[in-house]
Amino acid sequence: MQLTRREVLEAALVGAAATAAGFWVKEGHANSGKYEGVFAELDRYIEQFMRDMNSPGMTLVLADREGVQRVATYGFGDLDRQRKLAADELFEIGSITKSFLAIALLQLREEGKLDLHKPVVEYLPWFRIESKFAPITTHHLLTHTSGLPGAPEVFPSDPTQRHLAAYTPGEQFHYNNMAYSLLGYLAWTLDGRELPEIFRERIFKPLGMSHSEPAIDFDMRSRMPRSYQPVLSDRPYPRHAALCEAPSIVSSSGAGCIAATAGDMGAYVQMIANRGRGPQRNLISPESFELFSKRHIKAEEFGPTASYGYGIAVDELDGNALLRHTGGMVSYMSALQVDIAAGIGGFASVNAQQGYRPNAVVKYALQLMRARVEGKKSPVAPAPDSEFDVTNAGDYVGIFKGERGQLEFAREGTKLFLVRAGKRMQLQRLATPDQFHVADPELARFPLAFGRKTADGPVVEVCCGDAWYATDAYDGPRQFKVPEVWRSYVGHYRSEDPWIGSLRVVILKGGLMLDGLTPLELDGDFFRLRDEPSNTEWIRFGEIVNGKCMRLKYSGVDLWRVASA
Repeated sequence: MQLTRREVLEAALVGAAATAAGFWVKEGHANSGKYEGVFAELDRYIEQFMRDMNSPGMTLVLADREGVQRVATYGFGDLDRQRKLAADELFEIGSITKSFLAIALLQLREEGKLDLHKPVVEYLPWFRIESKFAPITTHHLLTHTSGLPGAPEVFPSDPTQRHLAAYTPGEQFHYNNMAYSLLGYLAWTLDGRELPEIFRERIFKPLGMSHSEPAIDFDMRSRMPRSYQPVLSDRPYPRHAALCEAPSIVSSSGAGCIAATAGDMGAYVQMIANRGRGPQRNLISPESFELFSKRHIKAEEFGPTASYGYGIAVDELDGNALLRHTGGMVSYMSALQVDIAAGIGGFASVNAQQGYRPNAVVKYALQLMRARVEGKKSPVAPAPDSEFDVTNAGDYVGIFKGERGQLEFAREGTKLFLVRAGKRMQLQRLATPDQFHVADPELARFPLAFGRKTADGPVVEVCCGDAWYATDAYDGPRQFKVPEVWRSYVGHYRSEDPWIGSLRVVILKGGLMLDGLTPLELDGDFFRLRDEPSNTEWIRFGEIVNGKCMRLKYSGVDLWRVASA
């Protein structure tokens, strides 16, 4: 975009001030009149957020019903060379792609080519599925309620393998990437063009998204920032641990294949804020937008107040209806939120995969914009988020005993420490409640996961992988038996596919556990993951050599055992 002289000067001043602290802001476009003062307030928070979260760089766009109001970049597109991000660089938007695919399918429905409630195998008879339940429809796939596993490819390498349905479709929500990959093939079948061309013709061109790409390939690498992932990818990531440059990937999957500039994503946000209307015409009809944004099923994976529409989560923000989605790629993390009542929205993306999404940034931006439009005082920025602050640190203080000795935890204010072998090591919060990381070489491969007597009761046990410890207040069993064959399943299994990585199987408290956290429940000749009732994934163990299982299938995806020294 063409910058005005004022915008150049403002960007230079902001950048110069931020550089002194090692933080860069570059404004690519701003309409400051309507949101006077908002952007400076937001930038102060983003600096804090990026330091707290160890973000290399971030791209951001804010838009409303009238158009793109701001494009800005923060931090670096190349950490080694300290090169600042540019506004025209492509970021992989990940699962936000799902909303694009849902819109394309709703267009096909309007054209009379798709019945959302017709069994999908009537459109795709080649799809290999094994189910004792009612047929799976496009509606079920769009709402993540199909009951199918989400990890495998649509076309498994084993030609005899069928995708195994776990429960009646439509009853339970379980986020499912494979379902959206399948929907991409459905769109191709009905439209006659492959998915990237569908995105370009049906959505990009009508919205003027001329700088974005509908599929990720190596040819666009020069238009993207360097992106990062943890150096140690087989264990919990402590927030400020070392990063390395991630490998490039190729993707044309409906689950996540779009690479976009912030400016182009602003046009997409504007369309959603206008309830499906683009610059020249409606992208989808009012009826289709209602289907797109309807609360079809509760989706607690997105939060306690969230439901799921078609390719988009449906929630609320300060009493207003909110459409939102996140995207996680091998080395990008993105967040899109649109307050459809106020007609404002935003998109942000970070060029690293560290286990979080920039939701807090977009949420605060929307709150600032809405307050300005309504003539209200700006909301207070979110407080700094240190991974070492544990507000309920006292819950975990005590001595926990087990067959391998004991673990002692102590606190200093909101700081929590492991006291071991005369050393005090500080614990870092992980995203899941009651789980922490500690930089002890013997404990770093698994999270420290505390257990409570009741859901809100006192902490009485802690585990780390296969090591289990309990306090004197624990009144459950302390001796456990397991089938001998299970011992052969224990081990580290690995795939070098960047989407899969490592799985570690351990025996804990008489049961098989995945990564020390997810119980495995025997179901015939395979095990189901039982961290939640709606989980559709499964594990089947393979060949055993010298008492060790050498391979497992994770919902049909192969991982191989890694020998330990």
